[in-house]
Parts: sequence; structure tokens; C-alpha cells
Amino acid sequence: MSSATRYLQINEALTFKRGGSLTSYQLAYETWGELNSEASNAVLILTGLSPDAHTASSEADPSEGWWEPMVGAGKPINTDHFFVITVNSLGSCKGSTGPDSENPETGKPYRLDFPDLSIEDIATTSAKVVKHLGIQQLCALVGPSMGGMTSLAYLLQNRAAARHFLTISSAASSEPFSIAIRSLQRELIVSDPDWNDGRYDDQSWPEHGMRMARKLGMLSYRSAEEWRTRFGRTPQNYFPTELFGMNFEVESYLEAAARRFVYSFDPCSYLNLSRSMDWFDAQQGYDDLPTALAGTTLESAHVIGVKTDILFPPHQQQAIADALTADGVDTYFEILPSIMGHDAFLVDFDQFVPKVTEYFDRIRKKEEH
Repeated sequence: MSSATRYLQINEALTFKRGGSLTSYQLAYETWGELNSEASNAVLILTGLSPDAHTASSEADPSEGWWEPMVGAGKPINTDHFFVITVNSLGSCKGSTGPDSENPETGKPYRLDFPDLSIEDIATTSAKVVKHLGIQQLCALVGPSMGGMTSLAYLLQNRAAARHFLTISSAASSEPFSIAIRSLQRELIVSDPDWNDGRYDDQSWPEHGMRMARKLGMLSYRSAEEWRTRFGRTPQNYFPTELFGMNFEVESYLEAAARRFVYSFDPCSYLNLSRSMDWFDAQQGYDDLPTALAGTTLESAHVIGVKTDILFPPHQQQAIADALTADGVDTYFEILPSIMGHDAFLVDFDQFVPKVTEYFDRIRKKEEH
């Protein structure tokens, strides 16, 4: 049965990969569909940086989810057949414990006292939800963007974690360009005077830093090709025209996107999640990626990229597909011709719905034999 957001409270110590610990923590998650009697039809979705656990609407929560066209009865990840789980990442500010959560030792938000977060910590804690639900092995693991990194970490921590794997617009590690973009975003936030060494509050919020970080992020999430066809040189009439700015529609688009984001996400959570992507390297400690991923129980994988993605360019998805193929996994790889860049999986459903539908139909046929 589908659920509104639930909260799993874990009252045991969590030691982070890079040091530091929490004495207890909670994880927000939602589910859709029914877990079968063998607990063999579970699909875990691990999210990108900013989404919450509300991937799709349900009777319990009819509001639209962040991946609404993908999850539900008759949809690509069909809840008539699959039991779908989405976990809000540890370190986020959308229900799971993160820097904005109350530190029980001080009664104030953790902020900079929150331990240094790694992708591996997110994977470790997401597995706690799966275990709590009585699932020994996932039918499928799904990870778009940062969630693809978390999925790889999940598989490295438990090579028998899943039988099928869908990764979208992700990578086994971050390249210099994406590290540079995120580094500048973090610098913009912490250089805002209202950042105040992490001692901001609702009345003194690093609004300017968050606005500019979001605008810079949007430049990397979409493509110049899309903006050329979508905006051209159309003048804007949404905001007052200020000196040296806000003359064109593309500028007003960035401004509107930034304003929506500024107060919807905690700055410290953003900084931690952003840095965790830069630190992640699935190959660390191994000679190469095939060696790192060797020994999984994956029966199949579908690796999807987008030709105009500059944040996680197609050759990074190719590297994942090649590694899985080298390890004997039945792997299908494709690059979609969307002009919508990295965000295509969130917006270009004409391209993505058929591909995800096709893969989960193949999974269902494999599982039935």
C-alpha cells in the first residue's frame, strides 16, 4: 500500500566514513505498491541532491511528486507489479537527519557540527530502510544523478543488494568541470555575509549566496541548445530592469528558479550534499572500475545518459556500462538526444518514459521466468 512520508528512527550510533558520528538519526521515506509475499519485487529509488522522498502522488498524499510520470499504476515503474521505495538522503533537509536537524547535545541545529557527509554514508543509511521493510535483496536499484553515485556505493557495500540496476545521468566519480561548478556554488554561499559561519537563521538567511549558487547550478543543469530555442533573445517583462541586468527572458528564468529555491533548501545541507559528490570515487582502492564493481549479483543493467549533459557527460555513463559489461552483467547503454541537459530525466518525459518503461517491462519478464 502506498504511504505518505514515514520516518524511521534509528537509535544506534552511526559512524561516518570521514569521521564523526551521530548517536541517533531518522530517515524519511515513502512507498508505493504492495510488497509481495516473497519480498522480491522491491525497487529502491535513490535521489539527486535536492528531491525529497515524495517521488509520486498516492492516496495518502495526492500532491504531485518530483518524478510523477515515472512511478505509479500503469506507469514506467509500475506499482501494479513493483513495490517502490524512495529514501530522502541522509544530510538532506527534507525529513531525514541533516545539518538543519536539532543536535540533541545543544538543542540547536547541527549546522557545521554535522559530520562530514559522504555518498557512502547516504548509501549505508538508505539500506537501513530496506532492511526495516523486511527486504533481503532488491529487485531493482534506481539512481538518477547523485542517486546514481549513491546506488554505486550501495552496490559496493553489498554486492548482492539487487538483481537489476538503472542509472541515469550519473557517474562513478566527478570530473573537474562539475567539481569546479559545485565549488563555486559553495563559495558563493559561504561568502554571503549572512552565512555568518553557519550561524544563520530565518531572519538572517544567506539569500544572495543561495540565489547565485542556484543560478550557477541552472547553467550546468540545462543546455545552451535548449536555451537558444526556448528563449532566443526575447526581452523579459517579469522583473524590474536593473542596471546591467534582467533585460532578457533567460535572465528572468534564472531569477525565478533561484527565488523558488532559496528558502526551500537549507544552506548547510546543500553544502554537505554538494561536497559529497565531489569526494565520491567508486574506483577508489581498486585498479579500475570493472574491478571495483566485480562480484555483484546484478543480472541486468540499463545505463542512460543525455547527449547535452555537461555536468555528467555521456562518456561517464559509457564508463559505467563498459565496467558492468566487462563484469558479465547484461547491460544496455544508450545516450538520448534530448536538448534539455542534465535535467532531462526530470523534464523530458517524451524521451525517458519509453526507455524506463521498456527496461522495467524486461525486468518483469525476467522475474516471471
